[in-house]
Amino acid sequence: MRLTLYIWRQNNAYDKGRMEKHQVNDVLEDMSFLEMLDVLNEKLILEGKEPVAFDHDCREGICGACSLTINGIPHGHEKATTTCQLHMRKFKDGDSIYIEPFRAKAFPVIKDLIVDRTAFDRIMQAGGFISINTGNAPEANGLPVSKKNADLSMDAAACIGCGACVAACPNGAAMLFVSAKVSQFALLPQGQPERKKRVLAMVNQMEKEGFGACTNFYECEAACPKQISVRFIAMMNRDYLCSRVTEPVEV
Repeated sequence: MRLTLYIWRQNNAYDKGRMEKHQVNDVLEDMSFLEMLDVLNEKLILEGKEPVAFDHDCREGICGACSLTINGIPHGHEKATTTCQLHMRKFKDGDSIYIEPFRAKAFPVIKDLIVDRTAFDRIMQAGGFISINTGNAPEANGLPVSKKNADLSMDAAACIGCGACVAACPNGAAMLFVSAKVSQFALLPQGQPERKKRVLAMVNQMEKEGFGACTNFYECEAACPKQISVRFIAMMNRDYLCSRVTEPVEV
């Protein structure tokens, strides 16, 4: 396959940035999208040029590091697929492909296709945990959980924090990510003692980070590689409103 790539190049968050055109030949249909970029970078290095910087880690659709916008869609056009699991057989010989970083105010560009997503880390540090004593494993039947809640909690916990929801949202909202991380604990007994403080802390931190507001476009759900449902946003909103009313205000 012969492909024409239009790739965003940017030195840092303060650089204006630009699109570069590259031709890649002999692309195999069994290559992943990242392997195709590896081929491009090998070509650039041999030509004495600077390779394209892009983020990756597991390359198995687990870590969420492969945050690329492909032809205007976070992770590309294939539904429920991360960039690293998108294969070149989904493209055609002679295609032109536009590759950009995730676009969001809260995700400043570090270099080329790599963005700073540490805002997600700070949201998790604000409340994405439970405070309990650890020790021997508890009896499996000691804390009964309904199958419905267990399944919903697992669905929420499937979020890999890639940021595609933010990049897809016209407002740059992080509501799907935050609601998934809040709900995975809110649905389980272990998460109840800090349930109110958790949702308040995480939503407040989300706002501090500069993410936009949710206006129900549902682009987040459509772009999510793990198909996290927007119903978790509704659950979080309910918890947040209840907590604002009942949780004591710290002075």
